[in-house]
Amino acid sequence: MTKPSRILTRRDFLLTSGQVGVGLAGIELLGAPAIVLAEGRRPTVEGSVMSGDVLADRAMLWGRASMPSRMWIDIADNPEFRGARQLAPVDVLPGSDLIGKIDATGLGGMDQVHYRVRFAALGDKRAMGEPVVGQLRLPPTTPRNLRFVWSGDVVGQGWGIDEARGGMRTWEAMRRVQPDFFIHSGDSVYADGPLEAEVALDDGSTWRNLVTPAKQKVAETLAEYRGQHAYNHLDANFCRFAAEVPMLAQWDDHETVNNWYPQEILDDERYSEKNVALLSARARQAFVEYMPIRMTTEAPQRIYRRFSYGPGMEVFMLDMRSYRGPNSTNLQSKASNATAFLGENQFRWLRQALNDSTATWKIIAADMPIGMVVPDGELFEAIANGDNGQPLGRELEIARLLQAIRDDDIRNVVWFTADVHYTAAHHYAPERAAFKQFKPFWEFVSGPLHAGTFGPSEMDATFGPEVVFYKAPPEGQKNLPPSAGYQFFGQVDLDGESEALTVRLKDSDGTTLHTQVLAPEARVASA
Repeated sequence: MTKPSRILTRRDFLLTSGQVGVGLAGIELLGAPAIVLAEGRRPTVEGSVMSGDVLADRAMLWGRASMPSRMWIDIADNPEFRGARQLAPVDVLPGSDLIGKIDATGLGGMDQVHYRVRFAALGDKRAMGEPVVGQLRLPPTTPRNLRFVWSGDVVGQGWGIDEARGGMRTWEAMRRVQPDFFIHSGDSVYADGPLEAEVALDDGSTWRNLVTPAKQKVAETLAEYRGQHAYNHLDANFCRFAAEVPMLAQWDDHETVNNWYPQEILDDERYSEKNVALLSARARQAFVEYMPIRMTTEAPQRIYRRFSYGPGMEVFMLDMRSYRGPNSTNLQSKASNATAFLGENQFRWLRQALNDSTATWKIIAADMPIGMVVPDGELFEAIANGDNGQPLGRELEIARLLQAIRDDDIRNVVWFTADVHYTAAHHYAPERAAFKQFKPFWEFVSGPLHAGTFGPSEMDATFGPEVVFYKAPPEGQKNLPPSAGYQFFGQVDLDGESEALTVRLKDSDGTTLHTQVLAPEARVASA
């Protein structure tokens, strides 16, 4: 007899996510409440705890409660929490979807930080739930080996959590390599992709999705967008990973709706709300609530930001979605608001930040690729337009950026992205390009993390890409399920002594498919 698929009611969802948060192997529960109280009075941690946006002396810490309560976090430099310091608590209320975020400061010199999160009933601290622990490693201030992983595209094309198949297995493959941090390259949810309870596979078996109310329709309301993110916390693999590996998150289109741009009015009968500016505002709020992102008072809406990882590496997180012009034929000969992709403010910020950086390697985390042609029907969704000639449309802005990197003599810039649902290594060089005013550089692509697979994409010759490696489904096959084996992530290792950067493209079993070792271009001697 086959096991029936599960469609969770709201009550089931809350109960199940609470069990995931407090019952996972690898996420240790410490101690027990001193006073026996009715379980219904004790707030629990829903799903996982998380950390992110880590700096040399601070980190964002995240937790979500089962009911209105007060979040308490202890931090220590040891897993036994000897000499632990308790942070000032925050109240979590329905207005934030019961999410608490604390910017934990004063962490300098700790290297490894252990933290435990628990919630207490408001007005009765005795009603304290079980703690859930997490850990993170702070960025170095002196040379040392570093490792990060990256990927994107989660629960896309109808492929959700099938518990009988091990859930979202790529999270566990990434956790096993023990990275210092994770770059989430976007499409962290598919708010425009409802799940069916069962999907028939070509081999005669059935994919059985875990389905929640929020995943039964496209997201339009703030509550529905929040539900997209909450779904990921039902996966045990994700919860283990999130508790152990700090996240640097960016967004792309599917956090809102497929291929969106700010001025768009939808022509999609699934949506009662057609105004994409309003939908994206709701989606952005859910995204920044559910990700361990540090928002600042001077730029409360800004997703692009930078992170130093010592003398060897700095990471520049981009936002290629919020400031773009409309998707178009992408053949405009002059730059304007219609050809914007990063937007002028972000462009200037990135150029200045790259110039200010003293790190050997400048890691640009982009939510879309440069030379891959990504269509939007008869229009274009990404940078490339398939014209193969001099820069036109959105290529104008990227050409300007690449030329600025050359003219400013910024060295050792490497691009990382996901988005296109396969894995690849691209080398760009002016001698192969129609536009020649730039330094050669590498771009690495790896995803999906848990979604349908496609590819390979057509390449545009404007910036001279060479496809050094790729792995994608066989010709004619598309939207293969995660069980087909075409799920990918990337691993990057910095040698603290030689400063060589080793990039490995991997599958969901952790098997290395391609390795590229990059030697750093020598630093410019100080005057």
